[in-house]
Amino acid sequence: MSETLTGPNRRANGTLVLNRVLVTAHAVAIIGQPVFAGGYLGGDYDMLWLHRWGADAVSYLAYAQLLAALVLWLARGPRWLFWISLLLAAGESAQYLAGMAGALDLHVPLGVALVTGTMLTTIAVWRPQPSRAGR
Repeated sequence: MSETLTGPNRRANGTLVLNRVLVTAHAVAIIGQPVFAGGYLGGDYDMLWLHRWGADAVSYLAYAQLLAALVLWLARGPRWLFWISLLLAAGESAQYLAGMAGALDLHVPLGVALVTGTMLTTIAVWRPQPSRAGR
């Protein structure tokens, strides 16, 4: 999973810090989405605007996270973060399209899965593990 990078991989170490920041920002943004949706469903119709704005922010952060994870992988960091970020970005693209189409039967459960996946990724990326020798 998340590896503690030392020695010749100092470049990867800095990239890991960037990834941790982006993953955390992504988690904070995606947690706001159900709050905004709940406010809208509770009768505050201005919250729909915030939910849509939040969807844009979450999508941009997912793509930035994907790019940063690719750079980390190329800097000899962990590969798993790239594949998880790709899965999250693809899911969030589908989520965005389902929301715009009003397909709530897909939008709501996919949103739950994406929030869960993002939170688990955040926990994993901050969890230090010993680096693998020979990497």
